[in-house]
Amino acid sequence: MTNRIGYVPGTFDMFHVGHLNILRRARERCDYLIVGVGTDELVESRKGRRPIVPFLERMEIVGNVRYVDDVVPQVNMNKVEAWNNLKFDVVFVGDDWKGSPSWLEIEERFAEIGVDIVYLSYTRHISSTVLRQRVFHE
Repeated sequence: MTNRIGYVPGTFDMFHVGHLNILRRARERCDYLIVGVGTDELVESRKGRRPIVPFLERMEIVGNVRYVDDVVPQVNMNKVEAWNNLKFDVVFVGDDWKGSPSWLEIEERFAEIGVDIVYLSYTRHISSTVLRQRVFHE
């Protein structure tokens, strides 16, 4: 029997209990969990601003969570490329992405290569955006 390898991509800025919940629930559904942490450049290109916590610090924080077996840089949004490099069996993503055009396309591509997608409910009361708004009153 082979181990089921899981992958969770994310920014993980201002690490909070919602991040911990996603990682814990993902690890409960696989034998080995790899987390891709978005680089500062990737996050800035997608969100129009740099993360509060620098990339190397976010990597260190996530890498020290007991549910995480390996942490890797996420340098782009191409999940098939990530699969080519990491050979995971299942990818975990927050359910707020379910039904989005980008994830519908990823679902089709992963169905062709036998990768499962599991949408996990995210912790509704907290997010990095909520924290940013509380701290900076944006």
